[in-house]
Amino acid sequence: MSISPLAATGLFLLAVTLPAPCSLTAQEVIDLPGSDQHLDAGFEQLFSVGVLDGEDWEMLGTVTHVAFDQDGNLYIVDGLGGMSVGGGARVVMPGSDGMRVLVFDASGNFLRQFGSAGEGPGEFNVPTGFAVTRDGTTIVADVGHGAYQLFGSDGGFLRLVRGSEEDRPGGFSRSLLADPRGDAVITGNFGNRRAFIGGGDAGPPTSRPITRIGLGGEVARADTVVRAWLPPRAEAEIELPGNIRVAGGGRAASALGGLKQPLVFEPPLLAGVLPDGSIVHSDSSAYELKVTPPGAGEVARIMRRPLRPEPVTPKVEKDYVKEQEARGGGGGRVGWVVASTTGGANAPGSSQSFSFALPEPEFFPEIPILRALFTTWEGRIWVRRRGGEPNSDGPIDVVAGDGRYVGTFPADAVEMPDAFGPNGMAAFIERDELDVARVVVRRLPAAVR
Repeated sequence: MSISPLAATGLFLLAVTLPAPCSLTAQEVIDLPGSDQHLDAGFEQLFSVGVLDGEDWEMLGTVTHVAFDQDGNLYIVDGLGGMSVGGGARVVMPGSDGMRVLVFDASGNFLRQFGSAGEGPGEFNVPTGFAVTRDGTTIVADVGHGAYQLFGSDGGFLRLVRGSEEDRPGGFSRSLLADPRGDAVITGNFGNRRAFIGGGDAGPPTSRPITRIGLGGEVARADTVVRAWLPPRAEAEIELPGNIRVAGGGRAASALGGLKQPLVFEPPLLAGVLPDGSIVHSDSSAYELKVTPPGAGEVARIMRRPLRPEPVTPKVEKDYVKEQEARGGGGGRVGWVVASTTGGANAPGSSQSFSFALPEPEFFPEIPILRALFTTWEGRIWVRRRGGEPNSDGPIDVVAGDGRYVGTFPADAVEMPDAFGPNGMAAFIERDELDVARVVVRRLPAAVR
């Protein structure tokens, strides 16, 4: 591994196959090894939750989120619906009915559950994002309330924090990452290549912001901490039907204005939070992990491997179209069914649906190397590379936050954990041989925590 320091005032032009989106002031660039050093995937299983027939808290429906607190308690968000685009990608969670949060201790014993649909404080009215802070505070971004709802470690409702105009918690598919320092979450359009970007009155966006939402007051405070690269988008030319109604009112509906269609295979925005609050993100097709310390406002460290993205050839484009047609997504239309909820325009027991036509797909010129990124409580960065096929999963690399390469789990050796916790705990959302949903908690070896 070699480290090439640059002058603090110098500009470093990102060396990627495509022209770099911008110049960055970087303190150091770390070149990671080009060959993989394989890691052992023998994890110790601690417990699992989820059975075909049992107590109410044992039978899981649709698990959408898992998290840990500092005591090793496991939080499971269960029962949410979703919207599909094309090949089944989830875009928004439109319903609240049946949603609940289940809590288990570090040995798998059931502790409590909380959450119910409704319009009052402490009730879920179209929740779109969840996070659990280290002290056990559960944070819910709730479109219907136009606010973040905070619940204590005992599951009791604490307070509402109204969303600011800059934050707009009523937006679609909001991802939340808990800030390890507390009283805040990190948000962004993480991991979603296929989301449409609405320009609204402000015009089309020019970057993909990563935002820190402070929750210490009555109104959320939104501060952009990273401006990630946004690949150029094709004009959508979509004619939206006049019967669209989006829960959350004008703020959510305005996100549909000025739609831009993403390019197929465009690089997703991947991000995680290190223990000191630094943001690590990837926003291009190259293998580059960029670290921005708290308050820095610019990237301070870039970690890269000499792996090159594969070009998108006419054969790749043709195979993609065939695959979408085989999966039922080749009709060029998006369908949307809005489930009933206690809030919004729909009456209880009703639903609303519509569809609209999509233009022909346009393709990004390269297939990105990285597909997923997570960070551990001890400061390791786990990144999933693509496999042999454009949309397949490959090996998982483990890198320390300071730039040390730890090793690589071979493809198919282990799945990416859905949540990391203290003392090497990791949670995996799975389905058993009977297609029963379950959450399995395993302990990771010290080297990869």
